[in-house]
Amino acid sequence: MIVSQMLKSKPDVGVISVKPTDTVADAAKLLSTHRIGTVVVSADGASLDGILSERDIVRELGKRGASCLNDAVSALMTAKLVTCSPSNSALEVLEIMTNGRFRHIPVLSDGKMVGLISIGDAVKGRLAQLAMEKESLEGMIMGH
Repeated sequence: MIVSQMLKSKPDVGVISVKPTDTVADAAKLLSTHRIGTVVVSADGASLDGILSERDIVRELGKRGASCLNDAVSALMTAKLVTCSPSNSALEVLEIMTNGRFRHIPVLSDGKMVGLISIGDAVKGRLAQLAMEKESLEGMIMGH
């Protein structure tokens, strides 16, 4: 399965984003409200400035305590992003995420963000692909 197919199978709620100047507390509230693990950081709602995950927040909480919640998102976000395209396969995305040790990857098409894929989305896509391959092989063996 490819990324564009995975995006079509997701609920169409869009990508949740925050501004770089928003506080970490505001971002944490969005993560909690939407029950998600990552928000995209965008100054204008279209460009991709960074990404902030619950892990980023927890790491900083562990280092400095609750004072980090007053920081701007830009202080904690990951600005050097790894992205994928709609034509990447689920396996390619899983390899990228595993090697980079992260769980969310923005999807860019012609330089514009078209979605966000989680490791759960990629696993689900890969399992669907393996199930189809299994059925095809069984059909060939059985002569169907």
